[in-house]
Amino acid sequence: MGEERKFILSGLTCANCAGKIERTLVERGIIRDGDFNFAAKTVLIPPDQAAKVQQIIDQIEEGVLLIPAQKPPQTSPWRFWLPIGFAGILLGLGIFWRAELHDRIEWLEYLLFLTAYLLAGGNVVKLAVRNALRGDFFDERFLMTVATVGAFAIREFPEAVAVMLFYRVGEYIQGLAVNRSRRSIQALMNIRPDYANLQINGGSRKVSPEDVPVGASIIVKPGEKVPLDGVIIDGASYLDTSALTGESLPRYAAAGAAVKAGMVNQQGLLTVRVEKGYHESSVAKILDLVENAVTRKAPTEQVLTKFSRVYTPFVVVAALAVAFLPPLLLPGAVLADWIYRACTLLVISCPCALVISIPLGYFGGIGGASRNGILVKGANYLEALTEVHTVVFDKTGTITEGHFQVRAVMPQDGYRQDEIIRYAAMVEAGSSHPIAKSILTAYARPVDAGAIEHFEEIPGCGIRAVVEGKTILVGNDRLLHRENIVLADSLGTSSGTVVYLAIDGRFAGAISIADQIKADVTAGIRELKRLGVQQTIMLTGDDQAVAEQVAQAVGIDRFYAELLPADKVARLEELEQQVPGRPKQKLVFVGDGINDAPVLARADVGIAMGGLGSDAAIEAADVVIMEDQPSKIATAIQLAHRTKQIIMQNIFFAFAVKALFIGLGIWGVTTMWEAVFADVGVAILAVLNATRVLTIRPEPKRPCSP
Repeated sequence: MGEERKFILSGLTCANCAGKIERTLVERGIIRDGDFNFAAKTVLIPPDQAAKVQQIIDQIEEGVLLIPAQKPPQTSPWRFWLPIGFAGILLGLGIFWRAELHDRIEWLEYLLFLTAYLLAGGNVVKLAVRNALRGDFFDERFLMTVATVGAFAIREFPEAVAVMLFYRVGEYIQGLAVNRSRRSIQALMNIRPDYANLQINGGSRKVSPEDVPVGASIIVKPGEKVPLDGVIIDGASYLDTSALTGESLPRYAAAGAAVKAGMVNQQGLLTVRVEKGYHESSVAKILDLVENAVTRKAPTEQVLTKFSRVYTPFVVVAALAVAFLPPLLLPGAVLADWIYRACTLLVISCPCALVISIPLGYFGGIGGASRNGILVKGANYLEALTEVHTVVFDKTGTITEGHFQVRAVMPQDGYRQDEIIRYAAMVEAGSSHPIAKSILTAYARPVDAGAIEHFEEIPGCGIRAVVEGKTILVGNDRLLHRENIVLADSLGTSSGTVVYLAIDGRFAGAISIADQIKADVTAGIRELKRLGVQQTIMLTGDDQAVAEQVAQAVGIDRFYAELLPADKVARLEELEQQVPGRPKQKLVFVGDGINDAPVLARADVGIAMGGLGSDAAIEAADVVIMEDQPSKIATAIQLAHRTKQIIMQNIFFAFAVKALFIGLGIWGVTTMWEAVFADVGVAILAVLNATRVLTIRPEPKRPCSP
């Protein structure tokens, strides 16, 4: 397969036809499973296969046009056909009405009804016959054609024409409802910037965001979207971040603050230095993740996709049995009556309501989650969030802020405080760990790198370095035990993380560093338990005392401390075995998405906190929380339950109504008119119900002070 590009399927509204197109393209090796997206009307194909794909589409569904995604939408012939087709329906309706007045002249009545039938449903019959000749008998057009031709055969002319008329009108309204639902969902993601004001020679020029190089300066005026990720180098303003994070209140940003594409400048003029190209920007990642998320089908959708393949053949066989068995087996049964009942069964049995509403429901759930600052990378993960039994948290950067501060320096063996912090800063100068940064911040002076003669990192323990001829050890108590260095009894206890220092094999002192618990953690964990999460667990490399203090403060059920990175994966595997009812019950791991990438990948659902700008977070996690707000884990689970609830409503409603009318039709109580109303009505209501998932809104947050 060559390089794939995205194409838009303009005019595609029939979910059943979309399924046939997808199956045909997969069977012929043109696309892979997941490359076809009915909800977004897109398909990934090699450009040199476009003509062949268009031919396949034309054979299955006339009027669907394949358009390269990078090109502006073109006019599809289907757009002109729709008014003409609708005019044909109206003309057929008029002739049908006239035919009802000529019931005394048999041949004229037949001619008028046949004319009305062909005007309303000639295209349906043509496509049904064409597909049947190719061996594709089982679709909704085949069901409608057989049902209405059967009605003609038993001289039920008015009902045959009326059913086709109402089917065509319903098909038209259904297409409008599907497109309306798509627009509602896609409007949630209307965050793509249209242009950037590139700063050139003291002025600015409007250019496409894709054309702005990294390092260039752009101007963002009041009311404009930030087009690219960058850093403010001049100006200050309040930014509306709701499209990215779900935050309802604006955020204050001044020179030095990072901004992301998709934010809206509300007040002042900003000059921004571009840090990432458009395709690496936040908005591009969000749009790509949301649009492609529905290609990972949920188990419910997979089951119903398989079910729909055998459903229509089963209905046809059942209709044949209804038509011919009773006249053969029941005394006095009239063949025409049972053929009519079989035709009613065919009309009511179209699977469109199920096939359309389920992908739209998941698409809406994923789009709604993104507006709440939650990126879900697949419908399968959205459904998995409805079955969460255990949530496992990392501590630093997830439960706590990850912004460490030096609270106390405790020298020993005759050393001074300034000596302890100086040696620690020199050893930690090359590290990017938050604890190292806090020590360097407390030292607040430049570090002479030339004074460091040797540097060795000891995984899970700390660092050994030779500084000014002295061997310095900086790390946790495991490092001291490893080197047989005895801690001083007079050190006392500390409520925070403790970094120990040894010089030339003797204990020299310790630095107490504290991290702050995030404001919404306790409420978030309480909400998780209200939503049915059975247990919450914390894994951390920190010492036992600190871990116990944090766990008690936020309401964590259990914790495991002093874990090396490899230990976390092993511990997670043990916890998975302890989850009852697996694989039905799920285990979720929540981490910062960088250091915890192996654990994120190992969990049933990995959730990365605040990792939008990190490729590691997006690659490793299944769900990305765009802000450091643990409470949004509960929001994600709540939204997943809401999505699943609405989809199950659609499934139950569709089956219940169809079962009722099938039973009434076989019993001879309902007519074909009522059957087609029920079929079309169920499909339209299911589509509209699927969009209700978009109504979840985030809780209002406190404003950020400048």
